[in-house]
Amino acid sequence: MKLQYQLTIAFTTLLVIIMTVAGITIYSQMLQMLIKDEQRQLEDKGELIVNFILSQDLNSTTNVQRLLQMLEQYNLQVFAYDEGNERVIFSSIPDMDKLDEWIAEHDLTNEDQPLWQGEDDRYVVSIIPFYSPVVTQQLVLLTPLDDLQEVQRSLVNRLFIIFLIGIAVAVLLSHYLTTKLVTPLTKLRHQLKKIEKRQFDDMEEIKATGEIKEVEQSVVEMANELNSFIQSQHHFFQNASHELKTPLMTIQGYAEGIKDGIFEGQEADRGLDVMVAEINRLKKIINEIILLAKLDSEADIYQAETISIKTFLEKVMERAIPIANDQNIQVTLTKVEDKTLTFDEEKMLQAVMNIVTNAIRHARNKVELAVFTVNNELRFEVIDDGEGIDEDVIKKLFHRFVKGNSGETGLGLAIARAIVERSGGTIKAENAKNGGAKFSIIFPNYEKNND
Repeated sequence: MKLQYQLTIAFTTLLVIIMTVAGITIYSQMLQMLIKDEQRQLEDKGELIVNFILSQDLNSTTNVQRLLQMLEQYNLQVFAYDEGNERVIFSSIPDMDKLDEWIAEHDLTNEDQPLWQGEDDRYVVSIIPFYSPVVTQQLVLLTPLDDLQEVQRSLVNRLFIIFLIGIAVAVLLSHYLTTKLVTPLTKLRHQLKKIEKRQFDDMEEIKATGEIKEVEQSVVEMANELNSFIQSQHHFFQNASHELKTPLMTIQGYAEGIKDGIFEGQEADRGLDVMVAEINRLKKIINEIILLAKLDSEADIYQAETISIKTFLEKVMERAIPIANDQNIQVTLTKVEDKTLTFDEEKMLQAVMNIVTNAIRHARNKVELAVFTVNNELRFEVIDDGEGIDEDVIKKLFHRFVKGNSGETGLGLAIARAIVERSGGTIKAENAKNGGAKFSIIFPNYEKNND
């Protein structure tokens, strides 16, 4: 069953249960409320009658006639009882036997009376005591319960109609609301089907609000990341096959030439040297590919620990200075703040050295390193004074097998990015203001992450 129908049925069932319980509660209390209300009305009318004849003795025929006229006006069934003489003074009730039975059964001095049982009906009773100068008397007013039950049935019928209308409106409203709720989910399911079929160009924006909109945005971001990953994998395999094919063809060419006797003597030795160099280059590419794969998939390859930045940079300089001296490049530390950071020292050392050696390779005279904190960020910066980076290369510089001028395998900066991101940081490249390239490794929320 569709979610829309499930929600509509659940909401309607809940509403029916609530309205049924409310209806039963109202029905059970309604008669009592009507009885109490009728007793209050009888009491009010009785008070008017008593106040009118308060100073009169009901033993007088004239007073009785006046009282009967008032009763006819109010349409009441009453009788008056003289407590002192223990007799009924007058009555509008024709069944005197039943009246005597009521007097004998009920305490007329108690104003709170239960329902009195008649021959075919029950009566709501209100007793109004009043006092003449001579004796104490009670005025007893009665209303058949059938009249109240008729009112109850009329009210119940109206409530039932209101309940039916309310349920119908609620069903329509719940259907409308669940449609608005489920429609974005249905569209989202179609979007996921497109992602499953890799139809990323057919993705459409879903109009929604709240959590569903957040889920839709997450799905879009997931689709973009998946599309980028798939594209990068395609480029990776294409570039990898090209990078591996070139040294293999060189090795194959020299190997076949030496085997066939084409290269002899010094040419054969030179061919063997080229083969060894190409094998080393091939080995380096394969090792870097394996490292990238491990960084992407293996959790145990990364062992984080708290490292002193000052000590870490000393190790960077120990490795960088010999490489720089071979190319007559000066490597200097312009600013170092003695902080601590949590990362895998060997992996981060490899990432920073990939960036530093890249800077040395492209520098004219010098490479500057700096570590400092700004706006709660810890930043590593490597700046060279070379020609800078082409604008069309900057955006894809950290992709695999993307090489600038004089680049080697095209994997060094991709490895650096993978290690930095695994350490919780980000890496970016840009052209420095005074020329040359600037690489920045940024660790956001530095103080919070190192409490």
